[in-house]
Amino acid sequence: MNIIATLSAQLNLKESSVSAAVALLDDGNTVPFIARYRKEVTGNLTDTDLRKLEERLAYLRNLQERMDTVLASIEEQGKLTEELKQAIENAATLSELENLYRPYKPKRKTRASIAKEKGLDELAEYIKKGKAILPLEVKAEEFVNPEKGVNNVEEAIQGAKDIIAEEISDEAEYREFGKRYVFHHGFLCSKEIAKDEKDTYANYASYKESIKTLPPHRLLAINRGEKEKCLKVSFEYDLEPIASHIGYKYLSKNDFQEVVKDIIDDALKRLIMPSLETEIWNDKFEVAEDKSLEVFKANTRSLLLYPPLKGKRVFGFDPGIRTGCKWAMVNVNGLYEEVGVSFVTRGDHDSIEREKAKLASVLMRLKPDYIALGNGTASRESEVVLRGIIKDKGLPIKIAIVSESGASVYSASALAEKEFPELPVEKRSAISLARRLQDPLNELVKIDPKSIGVGQYQHDMNQKKLETSLHAVVEDCVNAVGADLNTASVSILEYISGITPTLAKNIHDYLKENGRFKNRENLKKVAKLGPKAFSQCAGFLRIYDGDEPLDTTGIHPESYEVAKEILSSTHIDILRDSVEEKTDKLASFNKAAFLKTHPSLGEPTLDDILAEIIRPGRDIREDAKVAELNEEARSIEDLKVGMILQGTVRNIMDFGMFVDINVHVDGLVHISEVANKFVRDISSMYAIGDIVKVKVIGVDTAKKRISLSIKQVG
Repeated sequence: MNIIATLSAQLNLKESSVSAAVALLDDGNTVPFIARYRKEVTGNLTDTDLRKLEERLAYLRNLQERMDTVLASIEEQGKLTEELKQAIENAATLSELENLYRPYKPKRKTRASIAKEKGLDELAEYIKKGKAILPLEVKAEEFVNPEKGVNNVEEAIQGAKDIIAEEISDEAEYREFGKRYVFHHGFLCSKEIAKDEKDTYANYASYKESIKTLPPHRLLAINRGEKEKCLKVSFEYDLEPIASHIGYKYLSKNDFQEVVKDIIDDALKRLIMPSLETEIWNDKFEVAEDKSLEVFKANTRSLLLYPPLKGKRVFGFDPGIRTGCKWAMVNVNGLYEEVGVSFVTRGDHDSIEREKAKLASVLMRLKPDYIALGNGTASRESEVVLRGIIKDKGLPIKIAIVSESGASVYSASALAEKEFPELPVEKRSAISLARRLQDPLNELVKIDPKSIGVGQYQHDMNQKKLETSLHAVVEDCVNAVGADLNTASVSILEYISGITPTLAKNIHDYLKENGRFKNRENLKKVAKLGPKAFSQCAGFLRIYDGDEPLDTTGIHPESYEVAKEILSSTHIDILRDSVEEKTDKLASFNKAAFLKTHPSLGEPTLDDILAEIIRPGRDIREDAKVAELNEEARSIEDLKVGMILQGTVRNIMDFGMFVDINVHVDGLVHISEVANKFVRDISSMYAIGDIVKVKVIGVDTAKKRISLSIKQVG
């Protein structure tokens, strides 16, 4: 297999780009590094291109390894023909390869292998030739041998039939035909065998849909229902066309028509179709899993790259009833100043009023710019209290709703214990909520991406595949933003290109022992951080107030000489000149002439250098937008069809998106209600954290389901 050519064709990329990227990956370079600093080498492949290439490369190499094993095995058996070899080498998937290998694969004991041991091969051949020189029963008498376990004619004939049935089931062409037929003409059915408390699978209690058109989200729902023993899944299709296709070869001019029909029927029902149904289900599930994974990755990326609130003091407020509402004041640098508990959501009227007064005093004293209010239990009640205090006291404080997903996981983690050893678990959550509003990326990297509430059936997926994919998303996001070397947490550093968990710890140890890094070159003094790691990480780590101005930028140290030449020739002070001043000075810079005198420098790299000179260390994230809380609806019971509300997009699926309108239950905007046009991919229009206006079009308080529409808002 020519892996480079195959990758190029499958991913629609130039072979030269693929070849260069594979070489760079094999040499230990990370995707973020290649995407950012090796654009000329790869022909400007993006991190998305490289991730797909990396994943597909691993699959094809695994396929090639299995292919070599199969070829060697068949050759060892002396059965490898040139035609078979070519078919194997042309196999595009592992499934196709295994079908070709099936007839030659060493088998455990089967009915056919036992029959062969009894010497019934010759009788099987007699049936296949189909010339009734002797009646079959008479011919079978020759093979009756109690010593071999063939006690009568019936047993002899059955053994021969078993041999032929297995041969038919091993034919790759029959399996491929059957699989295609069922996929295009069959149906997937589900039947309810038990109910859960919420009657979650009511829509699939008696369900039937074409296998070909069954959408990913429905298959995943049915799969979950089957796993929870609420549904029984089955396939429905006509077996006759597949039997006829096989019979074209085996029944032609055969005198034993009924016997052969029985054999084909047995081969299909016992050997072929059960495994084909499993294959079809697995293929459909893999497609659904990949689709779900793409949605999960896009949602995670949107959440991690949600704009931070820079330079704002944030009051984290984790609402509760039984144990009270936990709060924490976090300064502009993300460090907590004070924590406490407020019982404004439980107790009698007098006690609640006293608690309100205490909370008002705290807010007046601490003077936060924002309150990060968790969206869990008692969120609405807490919001009413907080808004009342803000109004009564005339405080210039804004309230933002923050998702609590994963907050409890983080609060009880070893990382939180290490970060806040002096605080009990329940008081850490408010700090996390405040920091999520200040800088979502910096806080959410501390939490397993599977726990941040933006996935779809993630617990049903291949967990290793999920973990690898999400790690890649986090890595790409962290490197796209970059990190302040002197203030970044270990959690952030671990995702920086070339930095391992050990190196991240060593960097923090260096900071403790030696103080701030003054330039990127100091990184070379960190224990175990060699030239390769330095090359991979240096461009993504920023140093502010150091002794090298270029360290504040995304310009790689390998390009400093070029950057300084540009700064000198244009008389730009990279830190002091304004964007307008630098833009004016660069107006006279002759890019084409500069490239001619620097043949080793590519235009993409030069463009990146110029962009960094104009806006050094620019954060790719924009200023955050905050949803206004709705006054008229405080719980699902308050909702009425026709209400127009504002909400925050919390999760995007392939069938719709969930919007938090702050009534404790997220509402669903079905894909058909997103816009007054056909929408194939919601994530092309909306992202996690977007503020949207929605219209309530349905409310089911019993099942706690809310239907919303964007297109009907008008």
